[in-house]
Amino acid sequence: MKFSKYPLAPEIKQSLERLGFKKPTDIQYRSISPILRGDDVLAIAQTGTGKTAAFAIPILNNIHNAKEHQRREDGIKCLVMVPTRELAIQITEVFQQIGRNTRVKTFCTFGGVEQDAQIARIQKGIDILVTTPGRMFDLIHQKQLNFRRLDTLVLDEADHMLDLGFIKDIRDVVKLVPRNRQTLFFSATINEEIKTLAYSLVSKPVRIHISPKDPVSKNVNHSVAFVEMDDKRFFLERLVKERENEKILVFVRTQVRAERVMKAMERVGIKALTIHGGKDQKDRMEVMRAYKTGEVKVLIATDVSARGIDIPGVQYVVNYDLPDQPENYVHRVGRTGRGREKGLAVSFCSEQEKETLEIIQSFLHKEIKVMEIEKQDYTATVDFSEDHTNDWKTLMKEQAVYEEEMKELQAKRRKQKLKKKKK
Repeated sequence: MKFSKYPLAPEIKQSLERLGFKKPTDIQYRSISPILRGDDVLAIAQTGTGKTAAFAIPILNNIHNAKEHQRREDGIKCLVMVPTRELAIQITEVFQQIGRNTRVKTFCTFGGVEQDAQIARIQKGIDILVTTPGRMFDLIHQKQLNFRRLDTLVLDEADHMLDLGFIKDIRDVVKLVPRNRQTLFFSATINEEIKTLAYSLVSKPVRIHISPKDPVSKNVNHSVAFVEMDDKRFFLERLVKERENEKILVFVRTQVRAERVMKAMERVGIKALTIHGGKDQKDRMEVMRAYKTGEVKVLIATDVSARGIDIPGVQYVVNYDLPDQPENYVHRVGRTGRGREKGLAVSFCSEQEKETLEIIQSFLHKEIKVMEIEKQDYTATVDFSEDHTNDWKTLMKEQAVYEEEMKELQAKRRKQKLKKKKK
C-alpha cells in the first residue's frame, strides 16, 4: 500500500512525497496503522529498516489532528527516549522533516552543552521531546518538564539503552508519566532482559518482529579481507583514494585507535575526522555537520557512536577493527544501505582477530564472504603507499597497545564462558 492511501493528514502526505517516501518499508507497514489506532507496540527490527519514520509518521499525524482541541501550554504530548546525543539529533530531524507542514513542534535535549537555550525553547512550548536520560532528569529536577498531559512514550534503541545502564532511568520516567498512555518500544535485538522490561511497560501490545534470516540488511554487500594489523592503514588509504568522492565510515575499537588512524590518513593526504565519547558535544556536532554536508568524506568512529550515525549517502563502511560484540557488527554495517539505498561494507581481519570473526559469523548464522587479495596485489598496496615515515617506534607502540587490548578481550570472554558453565 502506498503512503497516499493511508488515512494521514494532507500536510504529512505532502512532506512524505517531498522526501521521496512512496511505499512503506516492512516495519513501517506493520507499525503505522496500530500506532494511529492508539495501540501499544513492541517492535523488533534490524537497523536501517526505517524504524524512526515508522513511529514518527503516525505520532505526528495524531498530534496534528488533535491540535485544534489542545493547547501547547498543556505540556508535552510525546516523549522519545534515546541512548545517545547523536541519535537524539537524528530522530529530531526526521520528526521535523515529516512534520514540516504541520502545527507540531519537535525539540531535542541532551547533555554536554549549556542547558539555558534548551530550557528557553521548552518554555516557549513544544509537542514532542526527543531526549537522552541524563539531560531529561536534570530538567525534571529543575521542574522544567511537564509530562502530565503526555499521550505517547517512545523508547527507541532500547537494547542499546540497557547496554549503557539506563534501565533504572527508564523505570523512573515511567513513574512520572500518565498510566493511561500509548507506549512504543523499539529495539534492534531481543533477549530476556529486554523482553522483561518491554512487557512491564506495554499493555496488550501489537507485537512486530522483522527478523530476516540474515540480520544484515539485504541492501548491504559485506565482506571480509584478511589484512595484517600493521598493514591495515595501507589498505584503508587505497580504498579511500579509489573512492574519493564517496562517504566512508570507518569503525575502530577505541578512542585512541580512532585518533591514530586519523593521523595515519593525514600523513598520506587524506582529510578525516573522528567521533567518539572523548570529544565534547560542540566538537561532535561540528564533526557530524562536516560529514553530513560532504565537507569531509571520511569519518572514523567508535561503537559508542555507531547507532547515532544515521546519515543518508554513506556508501562504504570499513570495520578497521572487528567489534567486541557481534551485535555491533550488524549496527556498524547497517550505517550504509539505509532504506532503499545500496551499500558496501568490508572488515579488515588480522590474525589476532580470527576468533572474533568466528563469533560474528556464528551470530549471523553464516560465513561472511571473503575478499580475495592476490599476494602481488597485497604487496603493491603496501609498497606504493604514500606513508613513507614508517616510524617503527610508533608502530611497535601501537601493536603493543592492540595486543594488550586483545588479551583483555580474550580474558573477558573466558570469564563469560566460565559464568555460562556455572549457570
